[in-house]
Amino acid sequence: MITTQASAASTILSLPQNLFNQLRDDILQGKIGAGEKLTEQRICKEYNVSRTPVREAFQKLELDGLIQIIPNRGAFVIGLSRQDIEDMYELRKAYEAIAVRWAIERMTEQEFEELEEAYDIMEFYTQKGEAEKMLQINMHFHDLIYSATKNRMLQHVLTSYQIYTKNTKVSSEYIRAYLEEVLEEHRQIFLAFKAKDKEAATRASVRHMENGKRRAGFDLD
Repeated sequence: MITTQASAASTILSLPQNLFNQLRDDILQGKIGAGEKLTEQRICKEYNVSRTPVREAFQKLELDGLIQIIPNRGAFVIGLSRQDIEDMYELRKAYEAIAVRWAIERMTEQEFEELEEAYDIMEFYTQKGEAEKMLQINMHFHDLIYSATKNRMLQHVLTSYQIYTKNTKVSSEYIRAYLEEVLEEHRQIFLAFKAKDKEAATRASVRHMENGKRRAGFDLD
């Protein structure tokens, strides 16, 4: 079901948005390194697109702070520094704590059933050791919480943070090493939602973010 939803969403996205997503992920994953110059001609050739979506994608990348467009010189990759990523984890932790509280207050019965289904699927893929599918449903689990806040700005910020933190550290080997641990953290979040316990949900969410930062190799003070 998640794969079908992802496929449907992909067809809805515009070409500039799809190109932006590809370039953003390639920069975050280090496939395009910091300091590299991006030219419209190069991107058109490598990604098989015309100049118009490239210009639009460059504008979005600059707004996100991933590239700098210098007049008469071109676009240069900035990427994210270690400090940027550490700060992002801390910001995401704070926003996630708000999100779970609002989601518990505002979640409909149907939305809770979808969250329960997502957790059940996470459990299934953990038992099978399927890391990539576990990661996919992991993100969907959080997306359901963001959506249930009924706050578009918070949803947008957290979705962006989730994408950025995923792309800066996640590999199949990474997630496979921590499948059981990650599942348990989501179980605690889910149980808090089931009990409508905002305090427990906040604690579980903060713990999950702190552990995610640790697993990614960023020590907490």
